[in-house]
Amino acid sequence: MLFSISFFQWVLFVQSMEPFVYDVNLAGAIGDGESDDTEAFKNAWNVVCSSHISSGIFRVPYGQKFLLQPLTFNGECRPKNITFQIDGILIAPSDPSSWKCKETNCNNWITFQHFDGLIIQGTGSLHGQGQKWWQMGCMHNKVSFAILDSKNVHISGLTSVDSRKWHISIERSSSVHASKLNIKAPKDSPNTDGIRIQHSTNVTIASSIIKTGDDCIGIGDGSKYININRIFCGPGHGISIGSLGENGRRETVEYVTVRRANFYATENGLKIKTWQGGHGYARYIRFEHISFSKVIRPIIIDQYTCPLHQHCKNYSTAVEISNILYNDLRGTTNGEIAVELSCSKSVPCKNIRMKDIQLDYGINGKMYDGHPKSHCLNVVQSWDEGYVYPNVPCLTKKLSY
Repeated sequence: MLFSISFFQWVLFVQSMEPFVYDVNLAGAIGDGESDDTEAFKNAWNVVCSSHISSGIFRVPYGQKFLLQPLTFNGECRPKNITFQIDGILIAPSDPSSWKCKETNCNNWITFQHFDGLIIQGTGSLHGQGQKWWQMGCMHNKVSFAILDSKNVHISGLTSVDSRKWHISIERSSSVHASKLNIKAPKDSPNTDGIRIQHSTNVTIASSIIKTGDDCIGIGDGSKYININRIFCGPGHGISIGSLGENGRRETVEYVTVRRANFYATENGLKIKTWQGGHGYARYIRFEHISFSKVIRPIIIDQYTCPLHQHCKNYSTAVEISNILYNDLRGTTNGEIAVELSCSKSVPCKNIRMKDIQLDYGINGKMYDGHPKSHCLNVVQSWDEGYVYPNVPCLTKKLSY
């Protein structure tokens, strides 16, 4: 028996295979940067989410500005492959008193949650307008852009400006790939981390420029298999793992790789930070092919974090730091201590490896006594290989034959 369909049936079949595209203007968005377009975005999302097509595109058009109150996109809907094509400009309310939120994610401006198969891309930008919020202190600030409880997420091409707090937060998610991002905030803006990763697995951050007042990338508890590649960082506080173990908690980070990153005029370069009295570990971490320019502290491990304005006492427990590789790190420092390894007496750092390190004073660096120094405390079973400068005395020289 031959199977045949009419031309009209064929057209319907082909159309059913194409993604459903819906523009926020069709839902009533004004796009003048002054009118509140929050409800129009919600209505547009309801149309895309309830469509019977296998994939959908939520389109924010180029050349328009959309003022938005806190907004949550929930991926528990019929299309499983959703694309947010953001080519316009999204603007948050500038005045904290005008922040309106009746939803569960009031600490975030724009939230994506419960997605399996999500693409967020475009040439557009998100303007957090955080200036007034920064004056209120970090406890009041909000995250600009959050990915929660999702998997198979791709983010590319977007710009984030002047977030109230973290620019992008990735939490309780897996298989997230972010690339070609441009993140920027003034160097004195508090707590404006570029990207914050927590409780997430298989996350890649690549080919992005991050200029903020805090960590360019912060990696927190429950993170593993994190790959960071080709990042320009500065100003800011560098790439940080931690803080881990606050208030005695057990927290873990493992299998992190940072490659081909460039740091310019940052406070720190590569930092691992833990609280005294904590539990857990930070392990299997690789820093390779890194360049520094005018960085105050290029390499730092600090296991002695304690609350501000309190006397720091010694604890018998600590977050264990082990199996850390620093390979092919070069550039200039403006600080006296280029390499600082301050580890716990009760739980020393172990298996720290350094290979081919060259850190010198820059032209405008403070000369101190003429050459940068290292500080090393409670490091065991660790070694260096090749040329390592400045010398790190707690490392055993490994000879190559």
